[in-house]
Amino acid sequence: MEYKKAQVGVEFMIIMGALLLFVSIFLLIIQGNTEDKRYQREDILTKEVALTVQNEINLALKSGDGYIREFKIPEKIGELEYEISVDSGVVYIRTDDGRHALTLPVIEINGSINVTNNVIEKINGVVYLNR
Repeated sequence: MEYKKAQVGVEFMIIMGALLLFVSIFLLIIQGNTEDKRYQREDILTKEVALTVQNEINLALKSGDGYIREFKIPEKIGELEYEISVDSGVVYIRTDDGRHALTLPVIEINGSINVTNNVIEKINGVVYLNR
């Protein structure tokens, strides 16, 4: 009789161990998928910010003299801090964790970009950013 009780206890422990293993594997798969989705979202947001700046510069270039417009870019990309610059004919953006970066071509402009509020204008055929 004691042998059967011990056997039931061992079988119970084996079943619980297997169940714990399956639950752990399931949770690891879910976490991996969540991390992938977050990475993709941050990558898309990085591209959107860079494209916004590129489009604003191109719009100013195509507009006539006297064009002026204020535009904003977000302070963070998702939950990440980032750096953005417009220099030597490119918009360069990079998140502080280094996982996302992008360069896009633009015309040569005068000025620099701010994270948040920006004013772009065209005076005498020259595009100025935050003059």
